[in-house]
Amino acid sequence: MAPHVGIGVDTAQIKEKALGDLLGILEGVRGKKTLILDQSLSGPIGLFAKFSVLQDYGVDKIHWLRDPPADYTQKNIIFLARCTPRNAQLISGQVKHYAKVPGHDFDYSAFFVPRRTLVCEKILEEEGVVGDITIGEYPLYFIPLEPDLLSLELEQSFQELYLHKDYSSVFYAAKALMDMQQKYGLFPRILGKGNCARKLVDALIRMRGEVTVDDSLNPFALTPSSTIENLIIIDREIDFVTPLLTQLTYEGLIDEICGIKNSKVELDASIVGNPQQNVNAGSSSTSATSPTSQPGNKRTVILDSSDKLYEDLRDTNFAIVGNLLNKVSRRLQADYEGRHQAKTVTEIKQFVSKLGGLQAEHQSLRIHTGLAEEIMNHTRSDLFNKSLEVQQNLAACGDPSSQHESIEELIYRGANIEQVLRLLCIESCVGNGLRPKDLEFFKREILQAYGYHHILTFDGLEKLNLLQSRNAVQIAPNAITSYSSLRKLLRLIVDEVNEHDPDDISYVYSGYAPLSVRLIQCIIQKQYLQMSAKGGKAPGAGTGAEASSGYLIGAGSTGWKGSEEALRHVKGKTIDEIQRGEDKAVRARMILNGQNEQKMAVVFFLGGCTYTEIAALRFIGKQQEGRRKILIATTSIINGNKMIQAALST
Repeated sequence: MAPHVGIGVDTAQIKEKALGDLLGILEGVRGKKTLILDQSLSGPIGLFAKFSVLQDYGVDKIHWLRDPPADYTQKNIIFLARCTPRNAQLISGQVKHYAKVPGHDFDYSAFFVPRRTLVCEKILEEEGVVGDITIGEYPLYFIPLEPDLLSLELEQSFQELYLHKDYSSVFYAAKALMDMQQKYGLFPRILGKGNCARKLVDALIRMRGEVTVDDSLNPFALTPSSTIENLIIIDREIDFVTPLLTQLTYEGLIDEICGIKNSKVELDASIVGNPQQNVNAGSSSTSATSPTSQPGNKRTVILDSSDKLYEDLRDTNFAIVGNLLNKVSRRLQADYEGRHQAKTVTEIKQFVSKLGGLQAEHQSLRIHTGLAEEIMNHTRSDLFNKSLEVQQNLAACGDPSSQHESIEELIYRGANIEQVLRLLCIESCVGNGLRPKDLEFFKREILQAYGYHHILTFDGLEKLNLLQSRNAVQIAPNAITSYSSLRKLLRLIVDEVNEHDPDDISYVYSGYAPLSVRLIQCIIQKQYLQMSAKGGKAPGAGTGAEASSGYLIGAGSTGWKGSEEALRHVKGKTIDEIQRGEDKAVRARMILNGQNEQKMAVVFFLGGCTYTEIAALRFIGKQQEGRRKILIATTSIINGNKMIQAALST
């Protein structure tokens, strides 16, 4: 494959390819067709393909795979589903159902995402329908959620990796990253931490060898990229505490309280108003409640950078969101008042040309004001603040037994079981397990308060290594993550946080710096981290002075050097692989792309990442603007509730 010439990874091209591959599948089946879709694919596909586009390629109707067989009107039936045994059984069930109905002669095609597997084909064969179906695959891997954010959207990846020990998502991640290497060149250096991260790197190296054999005549097949600096892989298992803590950025709290899925959130229409409501251009009201909205009606709101107000708000600490919304409201009011100063025809024309943008911004303000009010109702509750206080005390590595009374109170007051279990799991992860008698006490209290079926929940949490007895925890280098040791080594707790004008990533948790992102800083912000850990301040941090001092430039080239002591206290294997190519091919790529381009660091979270970690990485990216871009990739977006629910579903 020919090399890509440009600056880093173009996520828009990834989206275009995903759409092109889907339309190619539809075009390959002639005539009108019915699309039977795995519902878990609906959201991801909806990010790049509109129904009107699918209609242009012959799709008449869309049905869910899990629904009972319907009366399909088209002869051509296309199944599009993830490659799971359950989906293969559902497909075979539908085919067998219509085989018994006289007069139904359909042409079936089944496309598995992201690939066809022997297991699925074997199931279709055993069910006796493999001869009736044309089988193919739809290689949908990375899906761009934002220009700087890619996700495999594998919602079950956390549960599969750490509970069931199913490493399918490791293979899919390796395949997605290998596709990136084939297009943009090899990652010159692969750095990472964690046992599953090691499996991913081994799979990448093996795939590189396979591509080399298949593409031996291509001189660029062995060429490191001249625009991508390195790949950094963070295994979720090395840092469970960060996602268990309550996220305190605006986007993070929306996810915690409302749940963001595929860059969309479903909200009560009474919160965000009616989309059909006309915005009064002269109104100064910023209320999100429409008088015509009825409670209980749901409205889907898209949350991405196409909404400029949301782009400005999402990565800020929620404590300052109210002030920012107030400033936007005042500015909009001043802009609307400008119509009174428009006297001439030219001035009136200029105002009218801005009116559409003002109305769209006003509608966005209406939505986010209502959403902020809804979040505030939660954050002002006694249960929320009690839980947050316990979390922050535990994260600071204080005496965990001093928090037990507060956790007991939450149980007795009927707090959500996810909220209670998150606190116990944080204590277990930070304190290397709970004392056996404390663990038995809380197990007894929770089973009596929430039901004895949660015996299976505790079993799941133990398998995930989230909630353990101190006697069962192995204390050895790289066997556990020692937060008590890392707290000082990496300055995980920051006492003074400026949430209005932050100078450190700890603002995303109001004083706690995500360990996962601190490890990334060990690679790309080495000098800043070393000086801040000693209580000083890095030269020109976040300013143009960095360039003049040589600060951070080429920092990634030294890998983990200087962080060996911290890495000893982090669970799992340490990865540092350098990928080299043939000298002639390397020189040719450097001539094509130039040597002075801005570099890109690709950060991949295996097992999921949170919106706060994304916000922290964007903060680092702004500090390094002009010198390094950061592309964030993940298997999925997670939070503490999703981690606990992985055990609840066992």
